[in-house]
Amino acid sequence: MELSEVSKLMPLKVNPYEHQIKAFEFVCGLFGIFSSSYYSRGAALLMEMGCGKTITSIAISGCLYQSGKINKILIVAPVSILDVWEEEYNKFANFPYTLTLLKGSCSEKAEMLQEISDEGLQIVVVNYESAWRIERELLIFNADLIIADEGHKIKSPQASASKCMHSLGDRARYKLLLTGTLITNNETDVFSQYRFVNSDLFGTSFYAFKNNYFDMLGYGNHTPVLRKCMRDNFLKKLHSIAYRVTKTECLDLSKITEVVRIIKLESKTMKLYSNLEKELYTQIVGSEVSAVNILTKNLRLSQITGGHFTDAEGNDNVVSTAKLEAFSEIVDSALLEGKKLVVMARFIPELNDIQKLLDEKGVEYSVVRGGIKNRGEEIRRFQENEACKVFVGQIAASGLGITLTSASMMVFYSIDYSMSNFEQAKARIHRVSQKENCIYIYLVAKNTVDCKAFRSLCRKADLAELLIDDYRKSHNSLGELYNIL
Repeated sequence: MELSEVSKLMPLKVNPYEHQIKAFEFVCGLFGIFSSSYYSRGAALLMEMGCGKTITSIAISGCLYQSGKINKILIVAPVSILDVWEEEYNKFANFPYTLTLLKGSCSEKAEMLQEISDEGLQIVVVNYESAWRIERELLIFNADLIIADEGHKIKSPQASASKCMHSLGDRARYKLLLTGTLITNNETDVFSQYRFVNSDLFGTSFYAFKNNYFDMLGYGNHTPVLRKCMRDNFLKKLHSIAYRVTKTECLDLSKITEVVRIIKLESKTMKLYSNLEKELYTQIVGSEVSAVNILTKNLRLSQITGGHFTDAEGNDNVVSTAKLEAFSEIVDSALLEGKKLVVMARFIPELNDIQKLLDEKGVEYSVVRGGIKNRGEEIRRFQENEACKVFVGQIAASGLGITLTSASMMVFYSIDYSMSNFEQAKARIHRVSQKENCIYIYLVAKNTVDCKAFRSLCRKADLAELLIDDYRKSHNSLGELYNIL
């Protein structure tokens, strides 16, 4: 079938890239929607970050539903990216569905499952740590399709999350494994992930798998080494149900891919945010409405979205870890794919959080921020030292004169209100010497000033003017202006 014909069967609101169409066709062939020489109940999308695993999975799920093959979907993912699935389905799915994001305690999640209707396409999203704790309820839900996002999270066969996914997978009609890095330590990582997606390939016993494919070498015979005589068999089985593509191979990708990661702040943080917002609004009402006035007031709100709040005594208080948790997952994925990463942040407490996180992970990094004297050495080390994986930059201090092309991925932990600072920061990785397509990931807190600031930068508009105009038009709380992107 021609790719143009295949793309018409993808129920999406946007036009997919060629590699996404091929991945869709491959999986739908395995699932029996299209004719194929090989069929499987499970498939693996081994696509690097930025290649569109999520949108491809949405198209597959929609096609399965429209073909009358599924009515219930279970998506299991790391906690920091659960909201991404909700946003992506809303943005891309061109078919009817109901999505339930399981929240609260285990008992509350179980109650939410019981209240789900049997009508239409029902999608449930839950994190790995919760899934094994409510395994019984998820088995009763009896999903037709299970999607394991960041599938390398279940690489350890004895982990509770892995055992749960194996059990759930044995019941499901179809399974999708999504990961950019199937193998992180050695080839034994494949077993647990493929035990979930298709246990016919490598069996259900890890010990039998290990004894069949590996020699145990090294000190104490603890290091598994794939036998040369079994290599072809191993790779043939692995690739029989896998579609693999790297960002470099996606020639149809645009030179710049921008991803907005919507971050949902904790309820207590949003309450603090709302209270401060009302307080600041009251102050604005009683004074002159000026650009400086409004931007100054909104600065405090921006600090909260980054996880910090300065009280009346001048003490810094940590009020949220939502962005930090999302960034942690991004770092893990980038390192697993062997990629370097640049992260830009605006406020000093945010930079401190990021550096502390990297220290705890044992990740080597360089940093350019206020007070750093050996700036040139920090840049050189990131560019030339393969062991230095992350560059941490303060937006205002990491603009002109810096080349960071050893990385092609940049995360904006927070956003500077200045258009020039924003554009200069982006240009650090997108330069003439850059050999790869660039990915920019923006961490934007839902229903906050982050959304307003990001939209103004995208439109190349002045944030202060927009805030003033909106204020004069609405005469209402500023918070109601910060709609979801």
